[in-house]
Amino acid sequence: MEQKYPNLCKPIKIGNVTFRNRMFSAPMSGADIAPDCSIGLRSTYFYEMRAKGGAAAVTVSELIVHPETDASFMYHLNRTNPASIPSFTYTADAINRHGCVASVEFSHAGQYAGTYLLDKDKKTEMVQYGPSDGERPDGIPVRALTKEQLADIVDRYRETAKLAKLCGFRMIMVHAGHGWLLNQFLSPYFNHRTDEYGGSLENRVRFVREILQAVRDGVGPGFPIELRMSGSEFFEGGYGLDEGCRIAEALQDLVDLIHVSAGSYKYGFSITHPSMFREHGCNVFLAREIKKHVNKPVATIGGLNDPAMMDELIGSGAVDVVYMGRALLADPELPNKVMSNRTDEIVHCLRCFVCMAERGVTSTRRCSVNPRIGREMEGMEVVPARKKKKVLVVGGGVAGLEAAVTAAQRGHEVVLCEKTGEPGGILKCEQAIDFKYEMYELGLTLAHQAELEGVELRLNTEVTPGYAEREGFDAVIVAVGSHPIVPPIEGIHGENVVVVNDYYLQKDRLPAGDAVVLGGGLAGCESAVHLAREGRRVRLVEMLDTICRDANIRHRPILLAELERLGVEICTGHRALRITPEGVWCQTKDGEEKLVPGSGVICAVGQRANTDAADALRASAPFVRLIGDCVRPANICTAVYEGYHAALDIE
Repeated sequence: MEQKYPNLCKPIKIGNVTFRNRMFSAPMSGADIAPDCSIGLRSTYFYEMRAKGGAAAVTVSELIVHPETDASFMYHLNRTNPASIPSFTYTADAINRHGCVASVEFSHAGQYAGTYLLDKDKKTEMVQYGPSDGERPDGIPVRALTKEQLADIVDRYRETAKLAKLCGFRMIMVHAGHGWLLNQFLSPYFNHRTDEYGGSLENRVRFVREILQAVRDGVGPGFPIELRMSGSEFFEGGYGLDEGCRIAEALQDLVDLIHVSAGSYKYGFSITHPSMFREHGCNVFLAREIKKHVNKPVATIGGLNDPAMMDELIGSGAVDVVYMGRALLADPELPNKVMSNRTDEIVHCLRCFVCMAERGVTSTRRCSVNPRIGREMEGMEVVPARKKKKVLVVGGGVAGLEAAVTAAQRGHEVVLCEKTGEPGGILKCEQAIDFKYEMYELGLTLAHQAELEGVELRLNTEVTPGYAEREGFDAVIVAVGSHPIVPPIEGIHGENVVVVNDYYLQKDRLPAGDAVVLGGGLAGCESAVHLAREGRRVRLVEMLDTICRDANIRHRPILLAELERLGVEICTGHRALRITPEGVWCQTKDGEEKLVPGSGVICAVGQRANTDAADALRASAPFVRLIGDCVRPANICTAVYEGYHAALDIE
């Protein structure tokens, strides 16, 4: 078969191991950690899903090598815990048995050792170790590791490497980036030692060299060792790309693959994990430059999910391997789809940070576009129904499309009715905003999947109770969505006002010049970013004292920083009274009337569920399920999850 992206599909030999393609699954924390810090069963299933999906390597993250000086609540591998070796062995086997290479990331957080502790108060009670004495920005003291401790850590890397190989792992990734301990030794910002481990670059790489040599001693020749490093730290006082190249040169003789990431945990989360506001592949230039200075294969990472871009990177010789993290949460089958020329079926990552926010809030895994993530072992697979039924899905938004695709995959006869002339629902609104275009494309992808699965799509068709009953459907899934809230204020229907849902249709109506966004929720804040990126001066009006409260904990600080960077003026505590051609007259919390100037206004004050339309269909079939925004306006993640499960529940 002639493959559309032959460079991505080409095998590569690293050490003595041949990898089936150039698409590797980046280290991602699993779905659960047992109380004894062994790998939980949910995590084994979590990692296995990407192996089944065709990735050439799947990396288990993070294995804490020296718990005595790194007290994070992550995975531990040692002989003293009876569950440790079996859990790692079962996980390696679950990855390897699908033709994938099981890899494990060795890590030490150094002075950020309390990062993943469940009991956050313990961070202030424990000793945080680093290269040098000092104090973290949050006031927690840091104690320099002694030479005896360094030697013990090196020994532990050696012994843990032996155990990892014993458990069936076929590659080890040594994490020396992102501000963790090994990066702290490499970084002039963190490393102020005056002994042989500090000062010159030769001294600053010494500890990492000792660890890499210890890992080699533990696994023997030919076993692939991967170095993960930050090509640049991207903050004042840290090292830049020039020194990143020198670090790679100084360590390349001890490794088989150099994995170039970017940034630092404490100073650049959105650099290490590129947000929707940054271009795809924004960190590739680091790997491209480092590859010019080394004679070992080089991998890149950072917001990559486009097969054409990744294939070109490898074909041009810029890199040898591409790593994907969030992209393989969104669609674990992405590598299989590339290998079989089905790239039109790929569900792309939205870079919405739901996956990482959920880790921080509930210590679980979730993905906006993949309802099975973190729940792989719960019997949620799409399995054939016992009896084929006639299913009506009302509404062609993301919830309805997900339900229709899943029901059809189970073998049901599915009809989807959409009252407008185009499926996609509220996601159609996102096509006018460049950094949210992939949300619009999600609707297109789901509609395409529905077509491939044989769903009958009836556009411009509004469903009434009589319509559903007349055609004798066995099951009706109601996904009629929501509608924008338009506050009853003077001037709201003026020529200079566009409701955010209609912006993609009416953007030309918005006058040039300054703009006011009415509503400081997620939709309003992202609209303000879009307008400011167009070069407008933007003012954001919000009645409450805070903005974007509905954004998740990872996306919100990045969004706030983007608003600040673009100079958006935030007017909180302002209640809109009337809109004129000059702007929005507001009442401040002090009772003062004030004009917030702007020739154009976008109204983005929220959504209201279409409950009346949904309630009218509650008795239209033996099985009826209401899903998505018609129940309560929420987000893509909720819509996908509810649509998927509604289809699974039809018996």
